[in-house]
Amino acid sequence: MSRSPWQRVLDDRMADLDAGLRAYFGDIPHGYVGRGHGVFDVVGTPKRWLWPALALLARDGIVFPVWEHAVPFTVTNRPTVDGTVRATRVFQFAGGDRTMTDEIGVTSAGLTDRLGTNGRVSARFDARVVNGRLVLESTGVDLRIGPFLLRWRVLTPRVSLIERTDGDHQHVSLRMSLPFVGTLYEYSGSFSYAVEKDSRD
Repeated sequence: MSRSPWQRVLDDRMADLDAGLRAYFGDIPHGYVGRGHGVFDVVGTPKRWLWPALALLARDGIVFPVWEHAVPFTVTNRPTVDGTVRATRVFQFAGGDRTMTDEIGVTSAGLTDRLGTNGRVSARFDARVVNGRLVLESTGVDLRIGPFLLRWRVLTPRVSLIERTDGDHQHVSLRMSLPFVGTLYEYSGSFSYAVEKDSRD
């Protein structure tokens, strides 16, 4: 039986997750996808001086130069043949839909998330289960430029993500921050989720 990246990292700790989270982070059978629909309470940052940098990252579907509330979104988790999970999140912003993509897997460094359409930015995470919630804290962020790999060692961006159950829904909260600057980017909201037959098959 195949195991999801989170199952491989958490192992026996998967049993400590809330039941709804076990379904979300568990294995998705071949021919199926996980689909969620919900609303983000907030997305982006009110610090407009950051927007030009975010606009560059937006080209690769990583983050977006916005600060909006009550943003409808969908998420699709699709397993790949190499054991990773590719996630596609579509944000329905006031100015039009934007798509964020990432692919999460397990490397020698642990849980690793390759961000964007080309995977030039990646983050390594420590995963913990706290009171039924999944808590991810980044342990490093890398940037690949051509054949070169840049690993931030000073003023490293920090990414924190918490997933928890919220009644009949699941709640996600992500925050990207930088020492001496504070929050660079965030989103949080609730959604419903189910594993269903992949319509592409």
